[in-house]
Amino acid sequence: MTLVSHHATPSKRATNVSLAENLLTEAKAFRINVSQAAERGLVQAIAEKRAENWLAENREAIESSNAFVERHGLPLESYRIA
Repeated sequence: MTLVSHHATPSKRATNVSLAENLLTEAKAFRINVSQAAERGLVQAIAEKRAENWLAENREAIESSNAFVERHGLPLESYRIA
């Protein structure tokens, strides 16, 4: 798995992207940097996919933990302050 670092400035690579013409026209009118907007969108899409994959990979453990709590309650429930 490749991780995207937000701390170091990553090298950039030119790429071709096809976008709806009306979106490009409106972006230009609002002086939106299309490359930056696309990059932000990709960062968000990647984060969503990572979360989705993590949930799928850990679904069995999560379900098992939830079932345990349903049967036995929270292990330290008696120490909770109401």
